[in-house]
Amino acid sequence: MSTDSLNQFLDFVGTEIDLDEETKVLISQYCRLVKIGKGELLLNIGEVCKDVYYIIEGRGISYFTDFNGKATTWFFHFNRPGAPVKNLFAVDYRSFLSNDPSAMSIQALTEITAIHFTKREVGLLVEQSTLFESWIRKLNEKSLIMAYDRIATLLVFSATERYQKFLTDEPYLLDMFSNYHIATYLNVTPQSLSRIRTRLIKAGSDPDRREKHNLQASRKHLLP
Repeated sequence: MSTDSLNQFLDFVGTEIDLDEETKVLISQYCRLVKIGKGELLLNIGEVCKDVYYIIEGRGISYFTDFNGKATTWFFHFNRPGAPVKNLFAVDYRSFLSNDPSAMSIQALTEITAIHFTKREVGLLVEQSTLFESWIRKLNEKSLIMAYDRIATLLVFSATERYQKFLTDEPYLLDMFSNYHIATYLNVTPQSLSRIRTRLIKAGSDPDRREKHNLQASRKHLLP
């Protein structure tokens, strides 16, 4: 594994806990750098999730597919400065922790470079390092909160409110993912998203202007 990739991951872990050299060496022994091809599935619906991927480069999505074949994007996966946990890690936490079959799929939209841990390796790290165990606990807490917020957004807000919240919270995604994936993230069809934008323009709230403004602001925060 390249030193730069490992250091990037260790720096991320170090934002939550003070890593000592022994733990850094231990982590390096239980992970490996992997390449996932464009279009490949990191996890398929019905499989038990036994792997965790920390994204170094590339983009992917996790998504649900209902009985009619309709896809709903759950999270986007990528690594840029300032990206939160939900974007950095490609994993189905529920399946990973419970050993139950996954209800979602995770797919690479581009070639992905990632640091890979198996469930066994995570377990060994937790057993051998109290620092790593502490970090995993913090990671699980953040993941739970982000999942709750995502569910609340989908259940409580109208489609227009979801889009407006998206423009406020995650406008940089417009520059990274297709309109189709943005629409499924908001749980609307691309046609419905287009109508929402049209209504906002007629109401005097130009989403395109807001998008450009938010994108410029977000780039200052996200890009080196």
